[in-house]
Amino acid sequence: MTLRGTIRGMLCGLALTASSGVAQAQDIVSPPPTGGNGIKVGNGRLHPYFEFMSRVDSGVGYFNDAQEQLPGGVSPDLSGEVALHFRPGFKLDIPSSRLAFNLNANLDYVLFTGLMTKGSGAASHMAGAADLLARINPDAPLSLELSDQFARSDRTRTTAIGAGILSLYNEAKARLPWKPGGGAVEVAPSVAYALEFFEPLAASAPVDCGDGVCDPLRADRFDYGNLRVGLESRWRFLPKTALVLDTGVDMRRYFNDGGPEATLLRALVGVAGLVSPKVAVMAKVGWGQNFGDPGGGTLIAQLEGTYLYGPTLTFKGGYLRTMEPVAAYGIFRDDRGYAEVRSLLGGKLTLRAAGAVDFLSFAGARDDTVVTVDAGPEYQFRPWLTGAMGYTLSKRSSSVDGGGLNYTRHEGYARILVTY
Repeated sequence: MTLRGTIRGMLCGLALTASSGVAQAQDIVSPPPTGGNGIKVGNGRLHPYFEFMSRVDSGVGYFNDAQEQLPGGVSPDLSGEVALHFRPGFKLDIPSSRLAFNLNANLDYVLFTGLMTKGSGAASHMAGAADLLARINPDAPLSLELSDQFARSDRTRTTAIGAGILSLYNEAKARLPWKPGGGAVEVAPSVAYALEFFEPLAASAPVDCGDGVCDPLRADRFDYGNLRVGLESRWRFLPKTALVLDTGVDMRRYFNDGGPEATLLRALVGVAGLVSPKVAVMAKVGWGQNFGDPGGGTLIAQLEGTYLYGPTLTFKGGYLRTMEPVAAYGIFRDDRGYAEVRSLLGGKLTLRAAGAVDFLSFAGARDDTVVTVDAGPEYQFRPWLTGAMGYTLSKRSSSVDGGGLNYTRHEGYARILVTY
């Protein structure tokens, strides 16, 4: 067995044991903190749950359809489909002053019905997610946090490649928070290692794909491992205001010919705190520098504000400029503007609307623009029964040709969640 196959097998085994199993709201949704009594486990509770979701998606993937009389029987555009999600899972919370343990995991069988695109049923697949956090001595001045995040879905963290791809992602992380002198100062070094593997969620590549980044059938060449060593620190020099420092180094390596490898240093410094009882602000500025090929550096920053209009209505918005390693090009810069409004009515109805615009600049001559909108209500009928529906718009345009990089994707979803 090859190294890549061995690692893939280990990750699948972890998924099945941890999940017997985050992405956008309509993809992998965590259960609400409420529910039934659950099952007592030590000092904590185990809450099994089951979620059913139906999703109408205008851009699932590329499929052969000889009836359309297209070259090779393949559409240049993403095909739409009605997808059904069957998602059993559980949430385990064990509070403790010595070892606090939290695990949220699920399996997700995604069934393509074939109602909109014939032949799509072959792309039905098993997805899932698992988030684990263990905290040793969480209340002590020096503690240890061990976490693992697993996800298999059709949403990838690699922005350079196109749609119609399945991603298998896992990140293991260790963090060491230290709070000397009563907690006014906190220093937290960390180390994390992430793996991501790709496979096509389609029968074919788009006919107008002139670059390998938009070809789902070749996505596995971008499989990668990413080691990140970081340091976060916070000094609360006022009761509600802190000076923050966030720095880290990413070392990205590809298992196949996935593009230039990167060694990326990022460092940010700024302040975070309350301007008034209703307004919170975070402002950070710094620099990102790639020491790998092809090099390059840029100013990075984040400015975010949150306004609590009332106990049940919150507005949040901001601007983020960051630099990240990426497949095929080595690095890219993201200038992102985002906003969100959330309201809780009657203690049971949650209304949410969020939007963002990303201007992506890749090393070389490629520029993308991505617009996303996500909105919808969620209602808690009973402590153990929650329902939700919503709409998501994803619009992407790129200077590189290819249907997987230039598309408008509409998604409508409805889901029901039962928690014991």
